[in-house]
Amino acid sequence: MLGQTKRRLQVGFVLVAFVMSIFAGRLLELQAVDAAGYAHAAARERLREVTIRPKRGEITDRSGVPLATTVDTVAVTADPTMTRSNARQIAEVLEPLLDVPANELVPKLRKPNSRFVYLARKVPADTWTKVKEALAAEGLSGVFHEPDPLRSYPAGQVAANIVGFVGGDGQGLAGIEYALDAKLRGKEGHRVYERGANGQQIPLAQSAERDPVPGANVALTIDRDVQWVAQRALAEQVRRHKARSGDAIVLDATTGELIAVATVPTYDPNKPTATPAEQRVNRPLQEVYEPGSVAKVLTAAALIDAGYVAPDTKIRVPGTLVRGGHRIGDYWDHGTINLTFTGALAKSSNVGTILAAERMPKREQAEYLRKFGLGQPTGVGLPGESKGSLGDPEDWSDLRRATISFGQGLSVNAVQMASALGAVANAGVRVQPTLIKGFVREDGSVERASTPKRTRVISREAASTVARMMEQVVTGEDPLAPKAAIPGYRVAGKTGTAQRVDPACGCYRGYTASFGGFAPADKPRFVVYVAIHDPKGGDNSGSGLAAPVFRDIMAFTLQKYGVPPTGSTSPSMPLTW
Repeated sequence: MLGQTKRRLQVGFVLVAFVMSIFAGRLLELQAVDAAGYAHAAARERLREVTIRPKRGEITDRSGVPLATTVDTVAVTADPTMTRSNARQIAEVLEPLLDVPANELVPKLRKPNSRFVYLARKVPADTWTKVKEALAAEGLSGVFHEPDPLRSYPAGQVAANIVGFVGGDGQGLAGIEYALDAKLRGKEGHRVYERGANGQQIPLAQSAERDPVPGANVALTIDRDVQWVAQRALAEQVRRHKARSGDAIVLDATTGELIAVATVPTYDPNKPTATPAEQRVNRPLQEVYEPGSVAKVLTAAALIDAGYVAPDTKIRVPGTLVRGGHRIGDYWDHGTINLTFTGALAKSSNVGTILAAERMPKREQAEYLRKFGLGQPTGVGLPGESKGSLGDPEDWSDLRRATISFGQGLSVNAVQMASALGAVANAGVRVQPTLIKGFVREDGSVERASTPKRTRVISREAASTVARMMEQVVTGEDPLAPKAAIPGYRVAGKTGTAQRVDPACGCYRGYTASFGGFAPADKPRFVVYVAIHDPKGGDNSGSGLAAPVFRDIMAFTLQKYGVPPTGSTSPSMPLTW
């Protein structure tokens, strides 16, 4: 009996010794063998990885005036593992400073299974300073900040359709912001640091950092002041005549630079979602329409350049013509009249223009229109451009061939039309329109954008002749558009009153009133093209609606750029025979 008890005690001691040896071994492992591993794991728990967003490049006008810039704001964040126990107190401190209700903050501060939450975005730096001081005064911790730049558009609606806007993540969503996003956004940086017990960054702790690379600054060809004047003049006329929309383009014919690309209605890029999506489109490039009689300038230029007619060519113009089973007339009723080719243009005779245009083979006519830039992208480079429609001349019916000569049966966007007129203004050479002047280096110098393509469309002599013919529209005998005249300057221009296609019925309904021209006519510099879409009631003509807007924009542009008044008067050319 005693022996059995002794053996049980011995077995018990052995088991206890075995268990103790296991604990001792594990303790040794923790203290010595795996100490470094566990310390490393603990350190990892304290590491915080942050992506550093680069400063987005600025977008400026041609003179360096900011159109889009970045304001240094921050995101206020929290580590719920550190704020959970004091969530209500922290929320009450933050509520008046961040303008966020405490009841919205508390769930975030207590969020389970998370070490990172956003409490507020785009917070001014001075507000963060107040937050930090208020929390410190209460002995509260666990709330942090990180860079969260705010994109700002100081010019508001001015050039909004061109500049565009960014989303909440800072990525470009429209306009130049979208088209040049890769250049503007720069390259992200990276920071890893170790947090102390209260969440503070330990100055000498383990850290690694890669600096962000700022985005490039982009200089546009747009002139903010001219753009503002264009938008204001356009908006007033659209409002007055209850029009659906309007576009106005200002182009330097010698360089192809777009000085203004205005559209109404528009939006404020600082709060883009406050307006309907249709107001955020870039209509001067995205919306196409039949241009109407302004396109007679292109028909005239082609015919004169190819030698089919001269300014004094005599045309017997009946009251109407029948083409393709459809009767075509002029905007005024008349019997047979005798017009020169200049008279057909100056009086905007559809019938006279058709009779002249039919002297040219339709394939040759189409080739001229393509060289003027119709039916193809402008090359401006903004997203969503519609190139319009010209079609294969072999497919033109007799009716379409006739209507194309006076600007119906084909479609254009506003920039295309301004660029085509620019070819006549620039001695027959069309310069591809451009919006990008260059990219601004750190020292302020500008890296020029690529040289725009130049295309000889008509001869210098033909361009000069057509310009003189266009002057008759503004200041000739009984001019069609006297409202386009600018005292002291010779002005060349052409009116347009085009029927609009209504997609709802597939028929013509409503009008586009337009006027395009350039000045000074004897030494052209600027082209201004204005189109007002679907005006309601009263006058819907290009001479009545668009010509005054042209005049106001052109007069301001000439004055701002110091273009001296013309030293001669417009020549008089015979309109009848």
